[in-house]
Amino acid sequence: MPSADELIGLPAVDDLISAIRTAAPGADLASLRAARSRIAPLALRERADLLRDALLTDLPGDYAALDRTVRHARDHAPQFTGWLIWPVTGAVATRAVQDGGTAAFDGAMALLADLTGRLTAEFAIRTLLRHDLDRALGIITGWTASADTDVRRLASEGTRPYLPWSTRVPGILARPGVTVPILDALYRDESEYVRRSVANHLNDLSRDHPGLVVDTARRWLADPGPDTGRLVRHGLRTLIKRGDPAALGLLGFTPATVEVDGPHLDRTTVPAGGSVRFTAAIRNTGSDQARLTIDYIVHHRKANGGQTGKTFKLTTRVLAPGEQITVVREHSFRPITTRRYHPGMHAISLQINGTESARADFELDGA
Repeated sequence: MPSADELIGLPAVDDLISAIRTAAPGADLASLRAARSRIAPLALRERADLLRDALLTDLPGDYAALDRTVRHARDHAPQFTGWLIWPVTGAVATRAVQDGGTAAFDGAMALLADLTGRLTAEFAIRTLLRHDLDRALGIITGWTASADTDVRRLASEGTRPYLPWSTRVPGILARPGVTVPILDALYRDESEYVRRSVANHLNDLSRDHPGLVVDTARRWLADPGPDTGRLVRHGLRTLIKRGDPAALGLLGFTPATVEVDGPHLDRTTVPAGGSVRFTAAIRNTGSDQARLTIDYIVHHRKANGGQTGKTFKLTTRVLAPGEQITVVREHSFRPITTRRYHPGMHAISLQINGTESARADFELDGA
């Protein structure tokens, strides 16, 4: 992932100032110029918010005035593209809500759809969804038939319950299924870009409403497009890792009679930053063919001394009666930004079609 400086750094600020000067030559832009000296210590979203607020200060007036300025920059400033669009779309949505009228609201929705090809408007649209969910969803539903791939993708991505880097939309979280009609219109979309957003949206929904997600996926599989199977597998990935029986069954992973020997570890003490290698033998002891999704769980030690599991995909296999396979994996504990490792007892187990095996314990040394 590029750094904040590479995405919304001083070059982006300067391009934004230049573009707005092209569109509003009489504006002083003091707040935008002052933002240059304040941006360095800020994270990416904080930078977008800083520039959004500076734009709103430097361009006072009603929504219509801001709309004209942004459209002029779009049409006459070649540098008006890329990550600088994030604060611009944020300003558009905020000013529309401040205006309070339906004309401003609808105008902002249209402008966000127009700008989303320059940089996704998925973050800014959350402001409008929070302000008037039903009106926004009515407009967004129409976007699912757009000829523009970016607009269709915005319809799904912008309404995700747990969109990364974004604010939550309480109305979406409180009304299970309110965004499903959007997904129904897009799951067979010709664009992989759109379909991947649909799968991620479905996966978001699975955090709180697994039954709704499985029912939705079942409907799609009954009326599929060429890529629906892959989309559904991606959309159910969290439920599969959780061992959800309904999701597993929908994908053909029914309870199986297997014998597991392992996991066996190559060491009982792992140095900080090191790795542990494990092997396990899995044999189908039943009389029928067994279709297996095989994951492994690392049970990390928490700061309070307890453990929390993190599931990782291992393999998917079909075993004939009596057939045996051996699985091998090396798991690294090198430092990463998304997890803090606590020294002490950890464990590894397998999960086969949602059923966990015995655990193998090991000690993770401190730094």
